[in-house]
Amino acid sequence: MKLSQFKFNLPVDQIAYHPPKHRDESRLMVVHRESGEIEHRNFKDILEYFGDQDTFVINNTKVFPARLYGVKEKTGAKIEVFLLRELNHESRLWDVLVNPARKIRIGNKLYFGEDDSLVAEVIDNTTSRGRTLRFLHDGPYEDFKNLIQQLGETPLPKIINRPIEAEDRERYQTIFAKHEGAVAAPTAGMHFSREIMKRLEIQGVNFAEITLHAGLGNFRKVDVEDLSKHKMDSEQMIIEKETAEMINQTKDKNQNIIAVGTTTTKALESGVSITGYVKPFNGWTNKFIFPPYDFKVPNAMITNFHLPQSTMMMMVSAFAGYDLLMKAYKTAVKEGYRFFTYGDAMLIVD
Repeated sequence: MKLSQFKFNLPVDQIAYHPPKHRDESRLMVVHRESGEIEHRNFKDILEYFGDQDTFVINNTKVFPARLYGVKEKTGAKIEVFLLRELNHESRLWDVLVNPARKIRIGNKLYFGEDDSLVAEVIDNTTSRGRTLRFLHDGPYEDFKNLIQQLGETPLPKIINRPIEAEDRERYQTIFAKHEGAVAAPTAGMHFSREIMKRLEIQGVNFAEITLHAGLGNFRKVDVEDLSKHKMDSEQMIIEKETAEMINQTKDKNQNIIAVGTTTTKALESGVSITGYVKPFNGWTNKFIFPPYDFKVPNAMITNFHLPQSTMMMMVSAFAGYDLLMKAYKTAVKEGYRFFTYGDAMLIVD
C-alpha cells in the first residue's frame, strides 16, 4: 500500500485539545468487520459487547514528564530537551532530542530549573537532532528522578498546541499505568475508568497486562510513498509468562481477545510464535503493521481516531480492512467525532 492512500480531510476543529470531563464519557464508534455495519455509541456501552472469559489486553506503561526547558551555558539561549530513554542508570546517561539542535555542541552544559538545580553535559551527537546527555547529579538516584518529575513537563504531542495544564499529568496517562518508560501515552487505554473496569470484571472479563514503552516514533512523519520502506523506531516491550498463559487460554476457549490500542496490538503481534500462541518476551520491537496483514492474536481492537497518514491509522486499517476503515473515518468526520490523543474511541469487532 502507498502513503497517499491514507490521506483524508480532517477539519482542525475535530482534533481534541482537551480530554472529556470523565474518562469513560467519550463517544464510541463500533465497526463490524463482517457486516460493515457502523454503530454510534458511548464508551460505557463497551459492557454490552464482551463478557465471561473474554480477555482485554492492556498496556501498563507509564508516561514520564519527558520535556525539559533549560538554558545553554554562557549564551543563556533557551533549549528544549526531550528525554527519549535512559541509557545508563548509574552514570545518568540519556538519549535526548534537543531543539534548536544547531546551537548544541559536544561539551556544552545545559542548566534546568530556576536555581539551576539540574545540570547536563552534551557528550555525543548521534543524529542531526539527537544527542546523548550526562546529567551531572551526584546525589541519590531517587533525588535525581524527583528532579526530573518536578522540572519535566507532560509530553503532549506538539499538535496539541496549547499550554500544558495541571490535569494533563493525570489525564495523559491510563489508570493502570505502572511501569515508567513511555514518552507517548497508550491513548486507547485512557478511556477506561475504575468503574468500567470493575463492571467488566463483574461480567467475568479478564485483564491481561503487557508493557510497551511507546516512543516518539509513533508521531514521526512517514516520508516514503512505499510503506514497505518505512522503518519504525524500536520500543522496549515485556510480556510476562502469566500474561501469555492467560491470552493463550482465552484463545483455546475461542473467547474474545481484545487489544486495547495500537501499542498493545504491536506487542501481541511481536510476541506471537509461528503456532499463533503468545510467548513471554523481554526485548525490543520495531514492528510496522500495515495492510495487508494477517493478525494472529486479537480478534477485537479498541483504538482512537488517528491523524491522516499516521502509522497508527495504517495499523488499524490492516485490522479493520482498508475500505471499511476509510468509510468509518469519513463517517467520523461527518458525525463530528473527536480525533487524536484526547479524542473519541473506536471498537472494531467481527
